[in-house]
Amino acid sequence: MMNKKRLLITQDVTEQDRIEKSLMESEQKYIQLYEESMKREALYRSLLHSSADAIVIYDTVGSVQYVSPAFTHIFGWCMDEVVGKRIPFLPDSEKESTMAIIGDLVDHGTPCHGFETKRLTKDGRLLDVSISASRYDDHEGTPAGMLVILRDISERKALEAQFYEAQKMESIGTLAGGVAHDFNNLLMAIQGNVSLLLLDKDATDPEAIRLQNIEKHIRRGADLTKQLLGFARGGKYEIRPTDMNDIAKQSADLFGRMKKQIRIHATFQRDIWTIEGDQGQLEQVLMNLFVNAGHAMPDGGDLLIRTQNARIEGAMTSLNLKPGKYVKISVTDTGVGMETETLKKIFDPFFTTREVGQGTGLGLASAYGIIKNHNGSITVSSRKGKGTTFDLYLPAVETQKPAQPTESHRDLEVMRGSETVLLVDDEEIVIDVGTEMLQELDYSVLVARGGEEALKQYRAHTDVIDLVILDMVMPGMSAAETYQKLRDENPHIVVLLSSGYSIEGQATDILNLGCNGFIQKPFSMGALSQKIREVLNPLPGVDKTG
Repeated sequence: MMNKKRLLITQDVTEQDRIEKSLMESEQKYIQLYEESMKREALYRSLLHSSADAIVIYDTVGSVQYVSPAFTHIFGWCMDEVVGKRIPFLPDSEKESTMAIIGDLVDHGTPCHGFETKRLTKDGRLLDVSISASRYDDHEGTPAGMLVILRDISERKALEAQFYEAQKMESIGTLAGGVAHDFNNLLMAIQGNVSLLLLDKDATDPEAIRLQNIEKHIRRGADLTKQLLGFARGGKYEIRPTDMNDIAKQSADLFGRMKKQIRIHATFQRDIWTIEGDQGQLEQVLMNLFVNAGHAMPDGGDLLIRTQNARIEGAMTSLNLKPGKYVKISVTDTGVGMETETLKKIFDPFFTTREVGQGTGLGLASAYGIIKNHNGSITVSSRKGKGTTFDLYLPAVETQKPAQPTESHRDLEVMRGSETVLLVDDEEIVIDVGTEMLQELDYSVLVARGGEEALKQYRAHTDVIDLVILDMVMPGMSAAETYQKLRDENPHIVVLLSSGYSIEGQATDILNLGCNGFIQKPFSMGALSQKIREVLNPLPGVDKTG
């Protein structure tokens, strides 16, 4: 009996030890599972916290359960401000499309990827965002909420807009350059005939006065094509070291005399860095901005002009400029300002807010093209009723002291000659009037209507041809190829380039090869006669590009 009791007691103790051991093992197992679950939770939380994109977790009715630190950094709201609530960052313009996607996600579990839309920040800014979202289930497989990832794509959108704007401007610039070239050829024919008629007229002759009026309109047309060429790619004329303080001061003084009701305030930086530019075109840019400001202040106001040295660092690449030294020119008015839609079109050619007949709409488009062709940047900021600011950036250079701005002289003395000239042009109207002009100047004239014909004429009359006037743009053989082959025939050949385009680009390349000079269409009898004498009897230091 005693042995039986001991056996039972021993069995009870053994069972109790087994149970305690099992409990301890279970406890260790649950502790281990708990620690592992905490580690997983910490890992998931760490992943959510470390994401560069904003993450929001919603329940099925759209209340916030969690926002990541990146969300707070991008949008401004912290967890305590939005948990259990709806985030007030959905603009009215995006509600319809957003609610359709959310409805499909909640009702059918359809995820969305890369949905591009807009969201507001806490401080009222509107951001471009890309959203990816999916529905998640609880442990029983029941829909429990939504995981939403928002990526700020504002910078990418801005760069895309810059790229498309640049493409648009380049295409329009190419078109503008072609139009300007053809228009200058037409003006050349008119100018040439007027010059010929004026040769036989006394200055007091009523017909001479009418012809001189026609010349004035031709010059206005030529100025218009200069604006087109300024907008077009490669539209720079004479590049020289330039002090923007001088250009800004002269332009402001001239505008001030025209608009006395506008108060001009100028702040010019001492020791302003030198830039390289076309002084006439840069003056045109500033005058366009001043005139634009004048229209914004019809009853008077303040015009603020400021120049300063500026360094562009990597963080300022939104200006689409290479890092480096720049001269910044700011023009601010206190006028009516502009709406957002107007700002988007402000540099488009022929866009104007003025009435028909009060402007071409080329001024700011030309300014844009000129600054871009100087490897600079032009930006505008404006608010309705708060005025407008234009900021210009032009690259500074390490160079000699800038030359003073020069004035052009239109009325030039007619100079005659006796040499033989080969006139090369594919435009019949230019051939006709050019031949007459040259003959009136006492030159013998041979003509060619393209590069191949020019070579034939030159080979046939090498001994008598003293000068070739070569058009820049012709079908078939290019001007550069024609020039090179003419030089192969005679290394000492004298060639004067002529074009409805500007000197910059291909013309400069040919001049650098040794070509003797360049003349811009349309040109008067006096300008042609002096340029011919200049290239046939060059003086030391004479500029080829006059």
